Amino acid sequence: MSNRKLNVFLPLLFAVVLALGMFLGHKMPGSGNNGTTVFFTKPSRGPLQEVMDLIKTKYVDTLNTDKLQQEAIEGLLSKLDPHSIYITPEELQRVTEDMDGNFEGIGVEFNITNDTVNVVSVLSGGPSETAGVQTGDKILKVNDTLVAGNSITAEKIRRLLRGPAGSIVNTQVLRQQKTITIPIKRGVIPLYSVDAAYMAAPTVGYIKISRFSATTYDEFMKAMRQLTQQGMKELIIDLRQNPGGYLDAAVRVADELLDENKLIVYTKGKDFPRADYKTKRPGLFEKGALAILTDEGSASASEILAGAIQDWDRGAIIGRRTFGKGLVQEQYDLDNGGALRLTVARYYIPSGRSIQKPYGKGHDDYNDDIMERLNHGELVNKDSIKINDTVPYKTAGGRRVYGGGGITPDFFIPFDTARFTPTLTAIYTRNTFGNFAYQYYTNHRETFKAYKDAAAFVKGFQPTGELMNEFLSFAKKDSIPGLDRLSAKDENEIRVRLKAMLARQLFRTEGFYETINQDDPMVKKALEVVLDKSSTP
Repeated sequence: MSNRKLNVFLPLLFAVVLALGMFLGHKMPGSGNNGTTVFFTKPSRGPLQEVMDLIKTKYVDTLNTDKLQQEAIEGLLSKLDPHSIYITPEELQRVTEDMDGNFEGIGVEFNITNDTVNVVSVLSGGPSETAGVQTGDKILKVNDTLVAGNSITAEKIRRLLRGPAGSIVNTQVLRQQKTITIPIKRGVIPLYSVDAAYMAAPTVGYIKISRFSATTYDEFMKAMRQLTQQGMKELIIDLRQNPGGYLDAAVRVADELLDENKLIVYTKGKDFPRADYKTKRPGLFEKGALAILTDEGSASASEILAGAIQDWDRGAIIGRRTFGKGLVQEQYDLDNGGALRLTVARYYIPSGRSIQKPYGKGHDDYNDDIMERLNHGELVNKDSIKINDTVPYKTAGGRRVYGGGGITPDFFIPFDTARFTPTLTAIYTRNTFGNFAYQYYTNHRETFKAYKDAAAFVKGFQPTGELMNEFLSFAKKDSIPGLDRLSAKDENEIRVRLKAMLARQLFRTEGFYETINQDDPMVKKALEVVLDKSSTP
């Protein structure tokens, strides 16, 4: 009986389902009528996507739509703040390597002169040293690609030499007029962010941080332990020309310098709730005299560290006003392999001040700010510093400080404009110092074996008149103007820089900074301040 009832009602059930299906189909998007959508909302493409689609399908000529989209994105971002940027797929790998603190390659530093790729230095313990590559080798071929005399660029040679760790790259090099084939097994190559750590005086440690990457804190702690073992009681941290990086890295470094439960920085934005970053653990250097070196190239995470130290009256800021970047970016990966780095919040240092300089007049005006500081006289005269924020803030000790345009130093050190005469500017621009140092080192390799470390080199090596004459002859081939009428100041600058570049050739950035800092007025002032117990900001 129940089966007969089901047979009677089954056609009726099918009819109801069919009618309902026709009704829904009639009301769905694309049905060709003006009925109200029942369950689905038609996604809106927006006018920007509509325009791109029309250009792709209707435009009279064939276009590179990828390039067009990139320009459209960059045009859109140009209406926002200067730090919201689009990173192309090609750029993303390099950016990621810089921030991760490593890349996969063979571990050599090179330069290119006269279409020749010269190995300037070989990473100690790296793949190239293991394979037998030496400083002074000239790379002729990479696998089957000729790179000598082939208008090779630095970017092209990097692409050829880098690759997955464990893979083999076959290089052909010229060494003392002999051609040698060297297979190199690629590895993970560190990109250090602590460029130097040494004792600048018997009790004063010096640490140079070039950026804040994923490995900075570990590098910093390693340097601190080494310096502490050498008797460090005072510390100088050099943040000049440090563009910033990871917020977390700067916070962790600050945590080692400030005692517990102190606010280091906080962030907040329209859709970004306030987040406080405070000290969490006992620091390695909470009590000793401290100086932070800054200049107009110190930005972002550098300013967080310097600002926290200044606001808590923990140490002295020495140098010039910092860049003034107080915006927080988050990075979002895109389907095309690129990324969008978008500003989502502002950061505020402990006194409550934002140090972001104004950007309302457009990107060009913002990017020209450093040149405007030079023209205005700020880089040579503290009284010329423009304070954009008229709201006064106070440090923990009651000193008045200002925001709205960077961290203003406690002790001002002017930029030495007299260093950059036309002759010296040409020498720097053409990398004459670096090219000469490489050539001189390779020709006098045995002489330099007497110096076991950077300290011994700083103490024992002095540029001779013969070295100066060799350099001037070399520079003349570079068509450097004014070499026959150098001032005494120019000659001294050349001697100091030559010694530093040779130290770099021998001991990399550690040697360079330990040498160049001997005559650096900012470092000299920092030594004076940290060793003078009565000196206060």
